[in-house]
Amino acid sequence: MLLKPVIKSFIKHPLRTIPRVSRLFRDMKDYNSRNTRPEFHAGLRHLYPCLNDWDDNAGSLSYYFWQDLWAARKIFQVKPSSHYDIGSRVDGFIAHVLPFMPLTMIDIRPLPQKVEGLSFIQADATNLEGIADNSIISLSSLCAPEHFGLGRYGDPVDPEACFAAMRSMQRVLAPGGHLYIAVPVGDKNGIAFNAHRIFTPELVAETMNKLRLSDFTVASDMRSRQGYFEHIDFDEFHKLGFGIDYAAPVDGLFEFVKD
Repeated sequence: MLLKPVIKSFIKHPLRTIPRVSRLFRDMKDYNSRNTRPEFHAGLRHLYPCLNDWDDNAGSLSYYFWQDLWAARKIFQVKPSSHYDIGSRVDGFIAHVLPFMPLTMIDIRPLPQKVEGLSFIQADATNLEGIADNSIISLSSLCAPEHFGLGRYGDPVDPEACFAAMRSMQRVLAPGGHLYIAVPVGDKNGIAFNAHRIFTPELVAETMNKLRLSDFTVASDMRSRQGYFEHIDFDEFHKLGFGIDYAAPVDGLFEFVKD
C-alpha cells in the first residue's frame, strides 16, 4: 500500500517526493505521540500516502464544472414540466438536476444502477427514433454530440452522426422549449479521432437553423485564456483568441429556443 503511490509520485515529481515522504513520517510520528485512541494508531501497515495534496487548491473549476452549473441553473429558473438529457455526465449535470426535478436520460451505454427520479433509456440517440416531433419541452446534451459517430462508445462509425443528432434534438423540441448543448469550440472545425470533434460556434448555430440562439457562453481550461465568459456573441468569441485546441479545453455552451 505504501510503495505504489510513492513510486507514482516519484515518477511524476522526483525532486519534491523525497521531502514529502520525510514530512509524511514526521506527521505520522507527531500524530501517534498525541493520539490516545489505540484503534486509531498509525503503523506502517496503515500507510496510504497522499503526497501531493498539501499545496493543492480546494477544488477544480474546470469547464465541466461551469457547463453543469450553467445548464442546471437555467433549467431551475425555467422550471419545465419535464426534462430529457442525452449523454451528459451522471456524476455531474444529472446529479445537479435531480434534487429539484426528475428527468429522463438517454445514453448508448448501460446504467446498471437505479436512481430515484431518474428514468433511463439505453439507445443510440442519433435519430431519437420513437420520440415524436415537437414533444420535449426541455432537453440537454452536454459534451456528448461531439462524440457521436466516432465509435468511441461502441456506436457505429458515421461522420455525419453528430449533425444528425443535433437535427434530431431540434426536431423533438416542443414550441417554446429550451435546448442546452455543450460542445468543444474553436476558431475552426477539427477532429481529434476518436475522442471528439471541435466546432466553430457558427457551425453549431447553422445546424440548429430552426431554433433561436438565446445564449452563448464559453468555459475555458486553456492556460492562456482560462475562465468563464458569459453571454458573448460569436465575434467576441473569436476576438478572445482561443484558436483551436485538439485537447478540447474550450467548451461552448449554447441555449436554443424553439419559437
